[in-house]
Amino acid sequence: MPEFNAAIWFLAATTCFAAFVNGAICYGFSSLTVPFALVFYTNRILNPAIVIIEVFVNVYVLLINLKGVRVVWRRVFPILLGLLPGVALGGYALTSLQPGWIKFATYTIILPLILLQAAGWRRPIGASWLIGLPFGWMLGALYSLTTISGPPIAMLFNNQGLVKHEFRAGLALVRVVESSVTAFVYYQLGLFIYESGSLLYVFVPSVMLGVPLGSYVIRRLDAEIFRRICMSFDAWIVGFGLSRVLIELDLVQSAWAYSVMAAAILIDLCLLYLFFTTHYPISSRRTADIST
Repeated sequence: MPEFNAAIWFLAATTCFAAFVNGAICYGFSSLTVPFALVFYTNRILNPAIVIIEVFVNVYVLLINLKGVRVVWRRVFPILLGLLPGVALGGYALTSLQPGWIKFATYTIILPLILLQAAGWRRPIGASWLIGLPFGWMLGALYSLTTISGPPIAMLFNNQGLVKHEFRAGLALVRVVESSVTAFVYYQLGLFIYESGSLLYVFVPSVMLGVPLGSYVIRRLDAEIFRRICMSFDAWIVGFGLSRVLIELDLVQSAWAYSVMAAAILIDLCLLYLFFTTHYPISSRRTADIST
């Protein structure tokens, strides 16, 4: 059992919220948990515990979205093939690179992806082997190195025009394969250690509470507004983590390092303002029209 200090309690609260988000929108557990947890743990300790949890969470999400798999599996098959060598590469990098630089890579990759999603970036992307194989390769490397893959997958599927049930099924299928293969690679590399196992005492109760609760509550919320608020929380945490790791690696002086967090918050607030002024009033006007 881990010692329940302040860091563990904060981690438990974060993972519970992340599991809630994952239950609501089918992704978000690792992309919300990892940026905060990396303040206290290295990727080599954190990643194996995250992957074990995600294997079971992703299988659960896939089972409740099985109806959409028949429609979408051909579109995601090239991605699944590309995942295999990518996961192996990322796992090798995890054992070879200095932990501080892995943290730096995690934050610098995920922050632009979150902000692009927040900006509503849309470009039509056709599903093809030309796109799927290299995307899967990069996705596998990113996931096995950082355990984060939800934002790039969501961006790709949104730009492919997948409807809700296809989006959820395709996302779950990809994430089941990537988490399962990554768990196998971690096992072969001997990355499952005691420190990682102790984090499961925090993660398991949070997931068991958060995932079903998120699945239930999202039926009563505006899913787009909920997703957008979650992205803001994620962007702010990633900005804070990136500022901390810049200090840790002696890349920027502490006084200036937090300007990165300030810039991320400022950009996100601008995007959040644009979201509510261009999207929310439309739904409000429709409601008003119906009521009159």
